[in-house]
Amino acid sequence: MKAAKYIKIDSSDTESSRQTIKHSSDGIRYLEVLDKCNNTITFEKRKYGKNIIKMASSGEIDTLLVNSITHLGRNGPDILKTMKTLISHNINIKAEKENIETLNSDGSENSSVIMLVKMISSIYEHEQNIKLEKQKQGIALAKQKGTYKSNGGNKPKLSYNDFISKEKNAYCLNELKKGESIRKAAKKSNISLGTVVKIKKLAELNGDLN
Repeated sequence: MKAAKYIKIDSSDTESSRQTIKHSSDGIRYLEVLDKCNNTITFEKRKYGKNIIKMASSGEIDTLLVNSITHLGRNGPDILKTMKTLISHNINIKAEKENIETLNSDGSENSSVIMLVKMISSIYEHEQNIKLEKQKQGIALAKQKGTYKSNGGNKPKLSYNDFISKEKNAYCLNELKKGESIRKAAKKSNISLGTVVKIKKLAELNGDLN
């Protein structure tokens, strides 16, 4: 058996991605892969996910051990895609948590396992469709109330005149015109340094500050 063990670790984990040669209690040599990545990344785009697929296609491994099939993708469809890709290279996927193997002892596909993954994928797609439908209903309701913004509900950008006419901003601009530094103008106006920098830049662009 030419095996590899793939372990997906969260990006917030203190451990780092690495590959290590190990031996099981019964003396089987295998490659342990720790893949540190964001949960939203598909398996084939992960640093070591790519390597696993490459090793599978080149015949370097014939067995992939995982703690759970959830480590094989970002969601149901991606997990199914990864499993199908590995199975197409005659890789037997052994998932400890689910206590399943994707290949039978004779090397044939374990149809019951594939059916289970397909069912999970269908449930996920159904949940996504429900979320999209709720989103559409929310948009339709917002349009009826006249509160819908085509930019996703973000506040519309203020014009320069509207921005600079705000009480604190106008006071700040006046202080800058007097020759005050950005830091002192911010303190007197009770606004952040970043906002003062913005006021100064926009005022210069619009000819209000020379």
